[in-house]
Amino acid sequence: MHEATAATLRIDLGALVDNYRLIQHAAAPAAVAGVVKADAYGLGAVEISGAIFDAGCRHFFVAHLCEAMALRPHLPPAATLYVLNGLHPGAEAECAAIDVVPVLNSLEQVDAWSACARTLGRSLPAVLQVDTGMSRLGLMPQDATALAAQPHRLDHVDLLLLMSHLACADHPDDAFNQQQWASFRAIADLFPGVPLSLDNSGGALAMRPDHGDLVRAGIALYGGAPHDSANPMHPVITLDAYIIQLRRVPAGTGVGYGLAHRCDRPSHIATISVGYADGWPRNLGSVGSAFIDGVRAPIVGRVSMDSMTIDVTDVPDHLLYPGAPVELIGPHQSIDAVATQAGTISYEILTRLGRRYGRDYLPVPIAASTGAL
Repeated sequence: MHEATAATLRIDLGALVDNYRLIQHAAAPAAVAGVVKADAYGLGAVEISGAIFDAGCRHFFVAHLCEAMALRPHLPPAATLYVLNGLHPGAEAECAAIDVVPVLNSLEQVDAWSACARTLGRSLPAVLQVDTGMSRLGLMPQDATALAAQPHRLDHVDLLLLMSHLACADHPDDAFNQQQWASFRAIADLFPGVPLSLDNSGGALAMRPDHGDLVRAGIALYGGAPHDSANPMHPVITLDAYIIQLRRVPAGTGVGYGLAHRCDRPSHIATISVGYADGWPRNLGSVGSAFIDGVRAPIVGRVSMDSMTIDVTDVPDHLLYPGAPVELIGPHQSIDAVATQAGTISYEILTRLGRRYGRDYLPVPIAASTGAL
C-alpha cells in the first residue's frame, strides 16, 4: 500500500514483454513497433519503452512532437522515434535537431520537411502516411499519385516507411480490412522499395500470411483485447483502491450525491479512495463493481470526484478495515470488463488513469531473453 496515495497501480513489465513477444511471433517476419503515445496509454512512456527496448524493440511511435521531445533523451540512439500526427508548420527544424522522424500526412508537410532538409544540407528521414479509407490522417490517393509523379518534392527526404491505418482491425473478418490492404498495396506500387506498415494491434494478431514490414502494437502490448473475441494477451496492470471509511446503515438509507442509491436491506457501506478525478468513469455509479478477496462489491450511488461507495454487505467482516485493499482492475475484473460496463473501450480506461496513484513497476524476470529486431 502507498499510504500517501489514492490507490496503487501496478504495471507488470514482464507481462508487457511477454505480450511484445507474442505479437512478434504472430506478425513474423514483420518487425514490431511500440506505440507509446499518451504516456504509453497512461502507464509511463519511459518505463514502458525501456522494457520493450531491452526485449528488442527498436521502433517507437508517439502522437505529438512534445511527447517525442520528452521521450527522446530516455531512448538509446539505436531507437527510432516517430511522430504520428506530423508536425505543426515551423516545427521542422526542432524535430530534425532531436533526431525524431515525422509522419508526413499531407503534401504541405512533405514540402516543408523537404525544405528543412535543403536548408540543413542533408537528407532527413520521414514516414509517408496515406489514407486508405479511414478518412482521418494521410495523403488522399490522388495526392499520393501526384507526389509519385513529382519525385523532386521528396528530394533530401529518406522515406523509411509508407504507412496507413486500419479502421476495422478489431473485427478481423470485416471485409474492409482486405479492401484497405488492397488500396494500400496499389499506392505502395507508386513508391517501390519503401517498407510498408499498416497493421495495428488487431491487424498484427489477425490470421493472415503477410503483415508488411512493420506492425504498430498499441493496446495489445498493454493487455487489452485486440479483437472482439477471447483475449490472448497477458494482463499488464492491476489497480487497488483502499477503504477509507466503513458504516452500517438501515434499509432505505440513501447513498451519495442525489441519494441516487437506496439500500434495499440493512447494508455495510465502504467508501474507497478513487473517484472520477482519478480516471474512474463517473457513469459506473450503481453499475460497476469492485472486488475484495474475490467477493464482488457493487458500486452504489454516484462516483464522486475523489471517492466512491461500494456495498460490502456480502464481504466477510475480517476483510473490512480502513486501509484494506479493494480491486478495481485485476484478476476478477479486466480493463476490458470495466470498459464494457462503462460503455467505452479499454484504451480510454487506460489513458484516463490518474497521476494520484502510487505506481509500482514489477520488473522483467532476469531470466528473460533479449534480442534486437
